[in-house]
Amino acid sequence: MRDIIKFYKNKKILVTGATGFKGAWLCSLLLKMGAKVYGAGFTPNKNKHLFYSLSLNKKIKLKLFDIRNLDKLYKFIKFSKPSIIFHLAAQPLVIESYKKPLFTFDVNARGTLNILEASKSLNYVRSIVLITSDKCYKNIGDYKKKYSEKDILGGLDPYSASKASAELIINSYRDSILKNRKNCGISSARAGNVIGGGDWSPNRLIPDCIKSIMNKSKIKIRNPNSNRPWQFVLEPLKGYLILAKKQYKNPKRYSSSWNFGPEYKSKKSVLEIVKFIINYWGFGSMKIQKSKKFHEDHYLQLDIEKAKKYLKWKPVYDVEKSVHVTIDWYHKVFKNKENSIDVTNDQIDQYISDNY
Repeated sequence: MRDIIKFYKNKKILVTGATGFKGAWLCSLLLKMGAKVYGAGFTPNKNKHLFYSLSLNKKIKLKLFDIRNLDKLYKFIKFSKPSIIFHLAAQPLVIESYKKPLFTFDVNARGTLNILEASKSLNYVRSIVLITSDKCYKNIGDYKKKYSEKDILGGLDPYSASKASAELIINSYRDSILKNRKNCGISSARAGNVIGGGDWSPNRLIPDCIKSIMNKSKIKIRNPNSNRPWQFVLEPLKGYLILAKKQYKNPKRYSSSWNFGPEYKSKKSVLEIVKFIINYWGFGSMKIQKSKKFHEDHYLQLDIEKAKKYLKWKPVYDVEKSVHVTIDWYHKVFKNKENSIDVTNDQIDQYISDNY
C-alpha cells in the first residue's frame, strides 16, 4: 500500500457516482492518500446519506448532475482536469432493473459511453477504470464454475444485460475509437456483492438484515442456499486503485477487463451470512420468503487469478472477516451512536495497516 499511497498523493482524481455507497468509500480512501478528489453525483441517489454523513461534500469538489448529460459531464471533466477517472455511477440494483429496465440500460450503458466519449480527446486523462459488475457474465448455473475474464458476456435480467452492454461499449472504444490513444489506459473492473458500512440499498441482504434487526422484525430471506462473492468494500477499491496506477504507467499492458472478488474457498450461503449477523448483533430472527417475481442467479463466483498474477492484488479479508467488519460499522454507528466519520476512517486505517 505504500506505493499506492505515494502514487495518489496530489493526483487529480474524478469519481463518478461519488454520492453512492462505493463512491463515498472510494472518495474517503483517496482523501486518506492525499489525492485531490472531484466527484460527480446524482441527487436522487438513495445511498447519499453515507456521503453526507462523512462530510465528503465539504472535502471534495462535488458537482451534481445526471451522468447521461454528455455536455455537463464534458464541462466537469474539462474543469477538473483529472489524470484518472473512476466511473462508478450506475443503477446498481437487480430488482430495480426489472421495475425500470429502460432507465437501467440508459444509465448503465449510456453513462459508460459518455465517459469514454467525453474523455477521448483530453490528453491529461491518463487512466480510466470503468466499474461494471460480476453479473456481466452469461451465468450457466453451475455452482462449481468460476467466471474468468475470457468467459462469454450475457445476462438474463436487465441489470446484468446492461452491464454486459457497458462491457461491449468499453471494448469498442478501447480497441477502435481510442486505439491510437497511446497515453491512456482503459479498463473495466468486475466486482459484485460488495458489502460495507453505510449501504442502505433496498433488497440487499445486509442492509435488509440491519433494518429488520433495528426494527425488531424478522429478517426475510428469498434464497437461503444461494452463494455470492461477498467482499468488503475496500477489497475491490484497492484493486481499482492498483489497476488505475498500473495502466497509468503502462496502458498497453494493463488495459483490459479485470475480476475482483474473494477467494473461492471462502464462499458462504445467504443463510450462513444471516446467522452470522444475528449472532454478532446478539439478537434477531429470520423467515424464508421466496419471491417468484424476479429471476436471480443462485450461484456466482469469480476467477481472480488474472488480477493476482498481473496486478499483484489479492483479497486480505475472507467472507467472515468482511461481514464482521461490515456489521461492526453498523453496530458502532447505530447502536453505540459513534461518529460515522471516525468509524469509517478507523476501518480504512486498519485495512491499510492489514495490507502493509
